[in-house]
Amino acid sequence: MLLVWLYGVMVVGAVSRSAVQISTEFDKAPLAYSLSAVAGLVYGFITYSLVRGGERARRAALVCCAAELAGVLIVGTWTLVEPSAFPDATVWSDYGMGYLFIPVLLPLSAMYWLRKHSTRSR
Repeated sequence: MLLVWLYGVMVVGAVSRSAVQISTEFDKAPLAYSLSAVAGLVYGFITYSLVRGGERARRAALVCCAAELAGVLIVGTWTLVEPSAFPDATVWSDYGMGYLFIPVLLPLSAMYWLRKHSTRSR
């Protein structure tokens, strides 16, 4: 339940942030704002999969969590190596530092939980 709640908070944060930024100042940092919108969609799908339950949804959530982690690591590294590419921060900038590193910790926690609570392991 905690994972669902945390992902729900991240959905609201990422989607609302990107919606405001895209609608008001998209030309300032289109890549950053688009990546934040993608992050919000990924968070939304993971939240839906966790709520839905079942083996198929669990596997889909696991794949999305792995993709999310890859995105956080790639974008986080990219923002450190080439900060000029990001005139404004994304949800995943600096490995989610602006979000208390939750973007990097959440997929790790979710993947651990999803593997541990697999219906095959019961």
